[in-house]
Amino acid sequence: MSRSTASTQRRQRSRSTSRYADLEKPKKKKTLSSTSLVSIPNTIKLSMLNSGLISLDKVKLSARDEKNPLSQTMPDKPTELRHFGKLCEQRRKFPILYKLEFQTAVKVETNTCRHATRKANAHKNQNPKCIPYDYNRVVLGKYENIPDTDYINASYVDSLLKPNAYIVTQGPTEDTVLDFWRMVWQENCSAIVMLTKTFDFTKVMCVQYWPPNREKEEIYGDIHITVQSEEELANFHIRTFRLFKVNKSNVVTEERFLLQFHYTEWHSHTCPFSNAILEFRRRVRSVVGTIIKANSQVGPMLVHCNDGGGRSGVYLAIDANMELAEEEDSFHVFGYLKKLRQSRKGLIENVDQYKFVYDTLEEFVICGNSWFPVKELSQRLKEKSLKDNVTKMNSYQREYAQICKQTPRFTIGDCAGGHRGDNREKNRDVLCVPPDNFRPYLTSFQGNSFTDYINAVFVDGYTKPREYIVTEWPLQKTCGEFWSLVYDHECSAIVVLCQPPPNSQQYPSCWPEGRHSKKYGPVFTIDHISHNHYANIKSWIFRINKKVISLTELMAGVKAPPRTVQLFQLICWPMGHKVPTSTNSLVELMNMVERWRQKTDYGPVCVVSPDGRSRAGVYCAANACIEQVIQHGEVDVFQAVKTVRRHRPQLVDNMTEYKYCYDLVLHYVLHYLNKDLKEKK
Repeated sequence: MSRSTASTQRRQRSRSTSRYADLEKPKKKKTLSSTSLVSIPNTIKLSMLNSGLISLDKVKLSARDEKNPLSQTMPDKPTELRHFGKLCEQRRKFPILYKLEFQTAVKVETNTCRHATRKANAHKNQNPKCIPYDYNRVVLGKYENIPDTDYINASYVDSLLKPNAYIVTQGPTEDTVLDFWRMVWQENCSAIVMLTKTFDFTKVMCVQYWPPNREKEEIYGDIHITVQSEEELANFHIRTFRLFKVNKSNVVTEERFLLQFHYTEWHSHTCPFSNAILEFRRRVRSVVGTIIKANSQVGPMLVHCNDGGGRSGVYLAIDANMELAEEEDSFHVFGYLKKLRQSRKGLIENVDQYKFVYDTLEEFVICGNSWFPVKELSQRLKEKSLKDNVTKMNSYQREYAQICKQTPRFTIGDCAGGHRGDNREKNRDVLCVPPDNFRPYLTSFQGNSFTDYINAVFVDGYTKPREYIVTEWPLQKTCGEFWSLVYDHECSAIVVLCQPPPNSQQYPSCWPEGRHSKKYGPVFTIDHISHNHYANIKSWIFRINKKVISLTELMAGVKAPPRTVQLFQLICWPMGHKVPTSTNSLVELMNMVERWRQKTDYGPVCVVSPDGRSRAGVYCAANACIEQVIQHGEVDVFQAVKTVRRHRPQLVDNMTEYKYCYDLVLHYVLHYLNKDLKEKK
């Protein structure tokens, strides 16, 4: 090869290499400079932030930056209630605003935490991210000659109207429970608001710092504690504690009574239901307000979750803003978030919690107070039937339209179990399947062809969570699953709200109507024990026998004890009718179920309707309303219906059923209430 030819080939190779090298070089991503952002209109900039075309670090996160038009989206002044809906609508359109506000507020943390981070105090903190600042920490009275006994993980926090309105602390641990009660006594707390379970999933969130029952007394240092009373509601418990000190002769020298409001349905890393937290807050404020009026010397309200962080901050934000609304008809959500972050580390820990504050306050603005005293029931119902001249709607229609607007929407992903190939044919309607988070899972092994699925959903009552299990009339192939549901979840009663025609192929017989035993599926045999039939109600008592066929359980010696259940069938609600022909019979059925449950262990009530959606919602909502009438002398059909629709939006799915819930409550008040109250006494 000649020298000239070789040099030509080398040049060609080098050109080729450089060409490919250019292709391999990563292209510089075109981004907008912060200077070029200034000229972009505010709405376009928000859309670009939402879609990720520009990042938050390109935007100056300062609410006082007048040159930055995005600063105008952060409400640095209180927002009037009449404008709050617009503010929420803007955030629904541009969810990035929640993040923008949250990240701006988080940057205010600048205070020192020297006492909290001292080596001697480190073990007193559940979470090093949720500790008090030095300037506003609660200082305990010191024990003589013992250093660091003045420290507790607790902070004074202002409301929007009052300084030091709250004390925020972590849930007591074995090491800090004595200090917790020292603080309660020292600060003369007006009430305790507890926002965590004592045990959640696999973690101890907080020790039970009160006696287990009314008969027991516990002593922490020189403070004696007893439980005077306890009221159980679906989402929270209210306990009355007696605190007292005694002298050497065991004579009481000083005593106080303290209420604890314990929210039991707020699980870690989730947000509760807005209407439930608003009801909880209403109960707290009705009592605390009375205490403060009676005794102006009473101390702050004590609020705690497991670490005194996220959940405590959420509750304070809701409570303080609603207090401001009651005084000045305005909210200051962003402003109070900054105040919270200046008061304690970790209050409102993420954007989801911050969004929940907005959602809950918006629900309060939209729904207001929907309850009223039972003595006003007749008059209120007359007023609700009057049509508005402008909208041509009465109150029933307006309320129901609002409920429909606020009903949750579940995706196919939320209801994955019901849409699985092997479960799909177990549904009468594939558009009405339960969300996985709220469906009862079957645990009895019935063979490899069976799954853990049945088309059923938990529904909360007034006094108990998951008090009802709503399901559809079983199909021919799901009768075994139906009895598995009743057995596995220890249902005390079955309420059947229809009477299909005899020998129906669409609605097969699913319990023995004669005196003979009958088998359903491979493992369940139902024995007839007794029956009582009335004009419009039939009832049977059955024994459910379960055969263990799982090899693992057989080898482990597992036994399945028989269980007893009473089945009630309402026969005056014909198929195709929206309401029963006898309201009195339905109310009497409710009373019969309640009397039976009082004799048993108050297991859930399995409510069966033809399609798992019609009728069942009326039964659950009316029962909850009747409980509220008995316990608190209040009526709130609006919230009861909202509650039953949380897990299955198709419950109470028309105006006729909604109005009928009011009619049922009225019938109960007029014909049963006084008699039932006398029996309770």
